[in-house]
Amino acid sequence: MLPLLLVSMDVSVLYFAIPAISADLAPTATQLLWIFDIYAFVLAGLLMTMGSLGDRIGRRRLLLIGAAAFGAASLVAAYATSAGMLIAARAVLGVGGATLMPSTLGLTRALFPDPRQRATAIALWSGVMTAGIALGSVLSGVLVEFFWWGSVFLVNLPAMALLLVLGPILLPEARDPAPGRYDWPSVPLSLAAVLPVVYGLKEIPPQGWNVRYVVAITVGLLFAALFVHRQRTAAHPMISPALLRGPGFAPAVLLNLLAAFGTMGSALFTTQYLQSVLGKSAMEAALWALLPTVPIGLAAPAATALVQRGVPRGRVVAAGFAVAASGYALLTLAGTDSLALVLTASGVLACGMVMVMSQLTDLAITAAPADRAGSASSLLETGAEFGGALGMAVLGALGTAVYQRGIPSSAPDPAHETLGGALAAAGRLPGRAGDALATVAREAFTDGMRAAAVAGTVLLAGAAVLAAVTLRRVRPRKDAEPAEPFSASAV
Repeated sequence: MLPLLLVSMDVSVLYFAIPAISADLAPTATQLLWIFDIYAFVLAGLLMTMGSLGDRIGRRRLLLIGAAAFGAASLVAAYATSAGMLIAARAVLGVGGATLMPSTLGLTRALFPDPRQRATAIALWSGVMTAGIALGSVLSGVLVEFFWWGSVFLVNLPAMALLLVLGPILLPEARDPAPGRYDWPSVPLSLAAVLPVVYGLKEIPPQGWNVRYVVAITVGLLFAALFVHRQRTAAHPMISPALLRGPGFAPAVLLNLLAAFGTMGSALFTTQYLQSVLGKSAMEAALWALLPTVPIGLAAPAATALVQRGVPRGRVVAAGFAVAASGYALLTLAGTDSLALVLTASGVLACGMVMVMSQLTDLAITAAPADRAGSASSLLETGAEFGGALGMAVLGALGTAVYQRGIPSSAPDPAHETLGGALAAAGRLPGRAGDALATVAREAFTDGMRAAAVAGTVLLAGAAVLAAVTLRRVRPRKDAEPAEPFSASAV
């Protein structure tokens, strides 16, 4: 749970540090998006590599290696002196995070061979992951209130040190007893497939159609085709195609991607709304943002209890998507002074997503053989991380486009980049001119948030229908007996 908590916290730990980072490092709008997105993009690109590697060298060993890398990168990020340096440090954090996430879920698969116990454990795992995202934003608000923005990274150091000390004592080793030779050519292919596509999709909405962005997407798709071909023809592929033939595994990966898209796409707006639109301090915004997480702890166990009592899993997942879509629908009604409405919408959305993700994770991990749990979890998490980063990029770009159209052409240039830039520019203008610019910018940002919420509502409503159809007849296999979860080197 500890490494999972920290990795998920790092997804959101910068949310309330945006104004401080903007003031200190003066990033452009594109650099600000990369500071957010590079962590998730690198993590998504390397998850398959690290999950497969963990199955071979041992998931506990990979977990400890990742903890050391994550701690070192956190130290560099804390004392970054430029936007480029912070982006680079976040990229290395993504490398470390890619070793941690599949290891935690793979070890959970090995520790709980009994299906009912595993379902409960995975529900808790999903709750911790979601709580980490919420806690990361709260922690950043508290720390930024009393310290400098770099302190949000320093909290990783004692936790990773604790993991390095206690991990070898408390965690048993788990690995594939006959993994075969490692497929090194798939490593660059996976990265070359993910990163160019994400780059192009990020840049086209705010910048407009440009030849280099179209070329980037095309190149990424070509490498994706090569990666798939490699997995189908290699003697020992990084990701065995047999995984996708497990009952319900492929639909679980796709639906989990859509869930992550909706979750992270909304978080980017609601956190900025609390701080920049409503004018809350970092501390106030963080504490208000904590309220929607209160019911989350009940959502995943409730969904698991329904499935264990005989409610078809497909119906539970579809219901979770419908609940989340209603949260987005509420968000479309927000104005520039709608604190209660935005918090309610966030809570409803989060509860629905936790219901969905806990059930999809259990379905995917149960469908995979125990000795490939690392690869299976990495493929599931790759989809989730890619979906989350893509949600922030696509919905963020949509919101930015609507925001920029709402800013008068006569406004200072920084006002056209971000809401933070507009508020800073408004503070330098005299009297009513500054107040007018701030009001217009807040209204434009809220318009952008509502536009993104409309898109999110449509997406999640469609996902509910897709879940009901694709999971209607899925019956994941049950483990008849424990399947050698630990290697001979287990502690």
